[in-house]
Amino acid sequence: MDCVVESNAVLKVKFQKLHSIVVSNVNAANVIDFLFQHEVVSAQDVRSLQRQNDPQQRCFDLLMLLHGSQSPQAFVQLYRAISNEPHLQWLVDSIDEFSIQSAEQQRYLSEPAGKCESL
Repeated sequence: MDCVVESNAVLKVKFQKLHSIVVSNVNAANVIDFLFQHEVVSAQDVRSLQRQNDPQQRCFDLLMLLHGSQSPQAFVQLYRAISNEPHLQWLVDSIDEFSIQSAEQQRYLSEPAGKCESL
């Protein structure tokens, strides 16, 4: 892969902000194998995740495992795993285009303004 991949911390935030889209659209089976191959998840993690029959729940469980992981490459490798799935190119594009700063600004603008009380 010749492209420059964002930092793990930035990708972690992007995956958190796009969580429901990822859970709804990613078949975790191939991703789990990729992450095991790149030593992001353990054999025990793989066995535990593969016991889950519901594909969306399996993806949810995988994301929760990665968010709790101390692996400095967890989300970089997740991004690479998703990038290897041609039918998910639209998701890769969404991740690439997603602006954390924009999401934070939207959150700030949507929060109710505090009231200033005069003394």
